Parts: sequence; C-alpha cells; structure tokens
Amino acid sequence: MLYSHDTFGLGHLRRSRALAGAITAADPNASALILTGSPVAGRFAFPTRVDHVRLPGVIKRSDGSYASRTMGMSIDETTDLRAGLIRSTAEQYDPDILIVDKEPTGFRGELLPTLDLLKSRGRARLVLGLRDVLDEPDVLAAEWQRKGAIPATEGFYDELWVYGLRSIYNPTSGLDLSPDVQARTHYTGYLRRDLGTLGEPPEQPYILITPGGGGDGAAMVDLVLAAYERDPDLNPRAVLVYGPFLSGDTREQFETRVAQLNGRVTAVGFESKIETLFAGAQSVVCMGGYNTFCEVLSFDKPAVIVPRTTPRLEQWIRASRAEQLGLIAMLDEDRDGMTADSMIRAIRALDQQKPPSAAISDGLLDGLDYVTNRVASLLASAQQETTE
Repeated sequence: MLYSHDTFGLGHLRRSRALAGAITAADPNASALILTGSPVAGRFAFPTRVDHVRLPGVIKRSDGSYASRTMGMSIDETTDLRAGLIRSTAEQYDPDILIVDKEPTGFRGELLPTLDLLKSRGRARLVLGLRDVLDEPDVLAAEWQRKGAIPATEGFYDELWVYGLRSIYNPTSGLDLSPDVQARTHYTGYLRRDLGTLGEPPEQPYILITPGGGGDGAAMVDLVLAAYERDPDLNPRAVLVYGPFLSGDTREQFETRVAQLNGRVTAVGFESKIETLFAGAQSVVCMGGYNTFCEVLSFDKPAVIVPRTTPRLEQWIRASRAEQLGLIAMLDEDRDGMTADSMIRAIRALDQQKPPSAAISDGLLDGLDYVTNRVASLLASAQQETTE
C-alpha cells in the first residue's frame, strides 16, 4: 500500500504510481493500492495489479491554510474522514509493506491511526519515502518539529528511502535524526521513467514546454510565449502542455496568445502519457519538480529548468545543484532575470547544450531497481520472522 497525500500538484501521485508499477512488475504475485488525495487520479491509467482509492480532496489557500476541496466540510471534519478511510482500508487490505510519500505523519497527522494499527499488528514493514530535496534545512527542521515528524520517523518507520543520490543532495540535513535512523536510510537513485511503448510524437523538431501539473506554472508559460512573440526567428517550434491545474482566465489568455503565433507554439491541456512528448522532443523547457527532473534525465534531453522559489526553495536547490553537475541549465531569477530576452537566450543555447548523459554518474537512475530489491529484502525478513 502506498500513501500519497496530494494536496497540490501531481508529484506525489506520479511518484507513487511509478513505484507501484515497478514493484508489481518485479513480482507477479504482488498487488498495490495507492491512497491519494489527487483530484485528477482518475485521469491516469494504472499498471496491471495497481489500483487507487481517492481520498476527499483538500486545497491550500494563499494564506497557507487548508480547506475541503468540494464537500462543504470543515478541514477538521475532512481530515477525520480521510484518516478513517485510510485506517479502514489498511485494516482490510492488510498490506505487507506501507510506503509513505514525504509526510511521516500524513496530512495534518491523518496517518497516525494507521501507523499505530500496522505497528501494533507487527506484520507490515513501514517505509518513509523522501524525494531528493525537501526544503532548506532550517525551514524543514522547523516544519518537522511542528508536525511531530521526528518522533514519528524514529518510532514507526523500518526504513527511509531517499529517491536520489547522497552525492547530489542530502534532504535530511538539518534534521535531528538518530544514528539508528540514519543507518536505516537508503539512497536509491532517481526513479527512471518508463521508456517502454510510446505513442506517435508530434511533427518534429519541437521543444517541449511543461510546467508539470501547472498550478504554479503561469509565470514560466508567460515567459516562453513572450520569447516566441518577441523573436519571430526563434525555433524550433514549441509544444506546450499546460497541465491540469493551469486553467480558467489565465489559460484562456494564453490560448489567445498561442493562436496568434501561427503554429510556432501549439498547446494541449493535459497529457497523461507525456512520456511520448518527452521522447520526441529535441529539448525541454520546464519547471523543477522531482518528476519532471526524472523525465529529463530518463529521456536524456537538454533542458532549461525554471524553478519556482515559493512556497519552498526545493526546486531551486535541485536545479542549482543539477546545473553545477552539468545535468541541465537553469534560468535563475536573480542571476539571469525573468525576461523574454533571457528566455530567448536560454532556448537558443539549447542547440549547443549537452544531454544529461554527458555528465551522468553511476547509479543516477537506478531508483526503481533499488526499491524492488528493498521490497524483496523486507518481505524475506518478515517471512523469516514469521517462521521463527
């Protein structure tokens, strides 16, 4: 069973889906159930023997508070409902392994009753999975202190998996984790995206423009459109995927601008199989979320990353470190300026930019293989305890 709180964007769900697909593909007897709060979970195809349970959705307001997405309930009532659904699902599904994405106690502590249940039963192995970068160390330490995440991590989890490499970044720096927990931490490498059967890509050549889920991607999309508007000779053409959360008046305004570019930019709203577009692209301009970064590495595309810097510095930390290593180029607000001219220069430079494989290190994309091996080891140790 995989838990993915999903209050915003697609990152947690897509990571859980990739993990579930790899685990079930490696073991023909395995099934996986993903618990997710993503409002667009139903728009994804799930691998064989993988299904999902949709939790009532929540949204984050501009002031940082949360509200129920659709049900007209208070956030406390919604959290209680989600906690009950998670616990009852775990009780009936009775997982051998629970993999929790990023939040040790779940959204507003909703996972604690389930962790208590599974720990008391003593059969399931509990794993906390962390992306390569969480936030600035000081900010992260304060957040984990507020959420009681340190004692939960110490008391409940058998292993921590970091979906990255220690040589690139340590997401737990600044956290007061015991030597015992640090010894149970595994750096898996990044999660390779599926390079299997692909559809027919658009007419080539093209640059893929993707802000991920799109909820915070308006500034980047605006910058790319401004670049093509300002420079009529900018090429190749761009294929823009808005993402499911870039909508409303902002999307309509972008559509008007795209139409006036006479085919030099084409756009779609949501592409559940964006892998086909990555595979066919000459290069990529994107934001710096974890999943998009994994796609850039997996499909080995020269890329310009335009990282967001609020509400977290996560994307900027990832992009700046990746640029230092020669994996990608970054458009940095302070260094380069967020202007049409700076985007034009960045797009033109992609012609001469080397792909990530020119700087790739051993084990960089071994995450899914590492995870399936850890799953097998955890199941074997559990079986041994049972027979003893």
